Amino acid sequence: MVEESNNVVHPNHYNRTSVEVIDTIKGMSTTSEYRGFRIGNVVKYISRYSMKNGSEDIKKARYYLDLLEKDLEEEAV
Repeated sequence: MVEESNNVVHPNHYNRTSVEVIDTIKGMSTTSEYRGFRIGNVVKYISRYSMKNGSEDIKKARYYLDLLEKDLEEEAV
């Protein structure tokens, strides 16, 4: 899943090994648990954007929301 490094999708501090942290979390979670992880991240970033990283947190929330939407679309097929 490693693509370009940026603070929204692939921050450098999560890319220090060959396996990205999010991939480890996915590998140790059920589908439902992983969906909950993504929803939790959406809520976290939306809740804190005005106090911490502004638009970067909105972008992070959108990233996790887009992943959730993609999963739901693939599940519907």
